[in-house]
Amino acid sequence: MVRLGSHMLKNVANFECCLSLRICILANNFITNIAALSECVHLVKLDLSGNQITQLPNVDFWKRFEKLQLLNLHDNNMSTRQHVIGLSGCPSLYALTLNDTPLSLRGSYRHCIVNSLWSLKALDKHVISDEEIIEVCLYPQEPFKIEIKLVMKIISKINQIQAMYSPTLVIQRWIRGHLTRKILK
Repeated sequence: MVRLGSHMLKNVANFECCLSLRICILANNFITNIAALSECVHLVKLDLSGNQITQLPNVDFWKRFEKLQLLNLHDNNMSTRQHVIGLSGCPSLYALTLNDTPLSLRGSYRHCIVNSLWSLKALDKHVISDEEIIEVCLYPQEPFKIEIKLVMKIISKINQIQAMYSPTLVIQRWIRGHLTRKILK
């Protein structure tokens, strides 16, 4: 195990000799490139959060990490899906954090990541639901349609709440009901 968080490290060049390393915590440093970790194939947990990583290595790099289950990359500088696409080669990655990155601010970010990494069970400290997987695979939608549905759902909920608790609307509903019953008699 290596725990070198907040040590102002700029690279991981000396880690290539750590062949049996299983847990590596390098959070809150100034690391930009992790290529030297390629020989640490026995890693189970890798914490690179709070660094200055802008792009991750390719698929071939991650295929070697057959035991890697937990990967923390939050609070880094990855800004597009292409910067993290290599993670799809990691065969047993169960939990990944990418929150507080420019990528996580993009629309449908979560759905893209979830459907790119098949072994993933949790993303950004939230368990992945079946709905998230099925929604994107079976019902891909344009962001505009998704937003319109969301707006309609919010407006509907506001109308429901207002109809239940607005004294004016309650009185109007009662009067209309009374007048309708009077006419139908």
